[in-house]
Amino acid sequence: MSRSLVNLQSELAEAGIDVLRVIYADVIGTVRSKDLLVSQLDKISHGGPAFSQGVWITTTQGGVLDGGSILSDGLSDFISQIVPESWRALPWEPGVAYVVAGAANPDMTPNEFAPRTLLERVVGEYAALGLQPVIGPELEFYIADRNSDGSYRRALTQPGRVYSSGATVDPKGTFLHLLRMLDQLRIGVFAGNHEFSPSQYEVNIWHGESLDACDRIFMLKAAVKDLIARVGQAATFSGKPWSDEGGSGFHLHVSVVDVDGENLMHSGHELSEIALHMIAGIVEHGPALTALCNPTVNAFKRLGPDTLAPYRANWGHDNRSAMVRIPPERGGGTRLEMRLGDGAANPYLMTAAILAAGLDGIRRMLVAPPPAVGYSYEDESQVVLPMTLGDALDALRADTALIEILGGPLVDVFEVMKRDELERYAEAVDDPSTRDVTEWEVKEYFLDL
Repeated sequence: MSRSLVNLQSELAEAGIDVLRVIYADVIGTVRSKDLLVSQLDKISHGGPAFSQGVWITTTQGGVLDGGSILSDGLSDFISQIVPESWRALPWEPGVAYVVAGAANPDMTPNEFAPRTLLERVVGEYAALGLQPVIGPELEFYIADRNSDGSYRRALTQPGRVYSSGATVDPKGTFLHLLRMLDQLRIGVFAGNHEFSPSQYEVNIWHGESLDACDRIFMLKAAVKDLIARVGQAATFSGKPWSDEGGSGFHLHVSVVDVDGENLMHSGHELSEIALHMIAGIVEHGPALTALCNPTVNAFKRLGPDTLAPYRANWGHDNRSAMVRIPPERGGGTRLEMRLGDGAANPYLMTAAILAAGLDGIRRMLVAPPPAVGYSYEDESQVVLPMTLGDALDALRADTALIEILGGPLVDVFEVMKRDELERYAEAVDDPSTRDVTEWEVKEYFLDL
């Protein structure tokens, strides 16, 4: 047993924790987990419990594919790598704590299919340049009631309640209870409100170093689903759960600091060269990033012109019609806001991909195109992003520079999983081009993503 797990066992025992819930993200972003008895932690070797690599290639409906030759090679093990400092006691389940895990091969080399391992590597490449990425997420989700036939309906129907709180948007106190529990979970949640569409909410969480922030985002998503399920309702981060209402986004604010924590995104009141290089890289790789930031058939029903979701690979100053918005703050608050993400995106994979694109811009010293001005949906000088999952996957496969940074094996598994989704969707739906949300999408994504 490693020294770090010995210390963790003592910390947990002192805190009255007898069950450690080890959680990690699979390739598609589903929460995978195992409950460990704290009394037995001293018998764990190599950093954590073993799991079958089949988890990387398992669909939400239980199908097992053969991405990365995992199936054909016999479904070998990987060894989870518990991150001791990430543990958080669950205030709604006394005696139980979350802890995040990474993944290693049995020979303790990094597991190339694990999204958290990928992010760790990309962050390391920034560190080699004396840089540390900082991210801040904005996540939206819906709370739904269950119908007797197994379908779902929005818990609220009254429109026009954007940026509000209290009994008119939370009549049962469900969201208020959720917010209090998230506060006690100690993951950096500081606010929340009802969003634009009926029964849609947003929770605000503090920014931080990329790995730590993604761990906290992942815990947030797991906790929201668990807490809402406990009151007989369902929470979904899927991007477009309803045909007649708006989608749920996953915006990511990105900056880089130096070894002393100094924000490097500004030069006085202007953007710095590093910021402009990152913008250029993200815009150049925008079509490929679309697949990793919008990883479902359903996500593309949220995108398009006149949606306040991105439509073109562009950037702009405080412009919410652009893919990359530059908020007006300068100094330590200077940052990029990547607005492309869908609520169902895997936080580790999406963050790694965006940072990889920015890193490519820095390394190659790419020049940012002119910023978009005004309502940029109508600016035909800027490239339209892929508007279907199939087209986005084609753009990802064609972007060899981005794949080289991300690593081929994980991209290969991701593509196998998503091509399978496309095939199953086409077989199940009369008109695969429909913009309406289908029953297939609700079954495929609602509870798992």
